Amino acid sequence: MPNIASILKAEISRVARKEVRAEIETLKKASVAHRASIAELRRQVNALEKELRRVTKEATRPAATPGPHDEVAAGTKRRFSATRLAAHRAKFGLSAASYGQLVGVSGQTIYHWEQGKARPRTAQLKNLAAVRELGARDIAQRLGTQ
Repeated sequence: MPNIASILKAEISRVARKEVRAEIETLKKASVAHRASIAELRRQVNALEKELRRVTKEATRPAATPGPHDEVAAGTKRRFSATRLAAHRAKFGLSAASYGQLVGVSGQTIYHWEQGKARPRTAQLKNLAAVRELGARDIAQRLGTQ
């Protein structure tokens, strides 16, 4: 005949396992719910960070200084073409240094603009436009007086 102590011990452990299993099930359900809410919050954070980057990028874009060929003050846009600059200089047979004198920059700067290594600023674009309006006599007169 089985010992009453062993039967009692087996019954207590069976009831304890049953109770623990019930408690663990509720904890598992809560854990799954928490993980789902954490995943949703992470998705929201990622979406908000992406939106913040987009808004920041848009906010800094208009606040940046005007581009090298924009003329904000006069309300007109001036475009710059390195090949047209070289062609205009060649049309009058001017060196880069003498053309630079007309524009108010160095000959090296003119060379860099023609090579596409640099771009003129807005004020320099105004000067370039003014030089393009000059004729051969005006250019000769300006170079003779300077």
